[in-house]
Amino acid sequence: MEIQPIRVFIADDHPLLRIGLRLAFEGIETIAIVGESDNGFETIEKIQKTVPDVALIDIDMPGLSGIPAIRVLRKAFPAMKLLALSTYNDTNYIKDAMKAGADGYVLKTIDIDGLAGLIAAFHAGRPIVSPYLVNLSADVETEPPAPGRDLDSLTHREKQILKLVSEGKNNKEISDALYLSVQTVKTHVKNIFKKLNVSSRFEAAILARESGLFA
Repeated sequence: MEIQPIRVFIADDHPLLRIGLRLAFEGIETIAIVGESDNGFETIEKIQKTVPDVALIDIDMPGLSGIPAIRVLRKAFPAMKLLALSTYNDTNYIKDAMKAGADGYVLKTIDIDGLAGLIAAFHAGRPIVSPYLVNLSADVETEPPAPGRDLDSLTHREKQILKLVSEGKNNKEISDALYLSVQTVKTHVKNIFKKLNVSSRFEAAILARESGLFA
């Protein structure tokens, strides 16, 4: 039986790094690069289409950075392995990556064989020891899962507003469409964020779309 290669996605805003990784991985039969991106928004969009086994995500990208991108992807793809790539061995970055849901925090000083080994180990769920893999099991408080993650806890009005948020409408446009005051819309949006455990309109829209609420 032929063993399928591990499908890997690379998200980094430095073209030379992406090219270097792609060329290096071409010589490794156990890994196949299925996509690339250079910013967080494009990362989310492309990963939704390719659904790789492992995603390597730079934490410092333009537009939407890697940390919020990891947060959105973790909610959309609970089983996907998400590895944060970074030049910074910094406690705050590490904690943010952990809270966002990263499976690993890998320093860019790693060599290609070491990175390939980490990818294979994470994919297989094996214990990993590497000087380039920063420990994510530090004593950091993680956010508890929200009871409304499946959208069932939203009221009919909140679902109406979430649909308009997903369409890119601002609070004033929503208030005009539903004949509500702007302050009432703001209150509903705040409650939606709390129930879905998200921190932005973009995250709420992604979660709604992934859940098929407005399909």
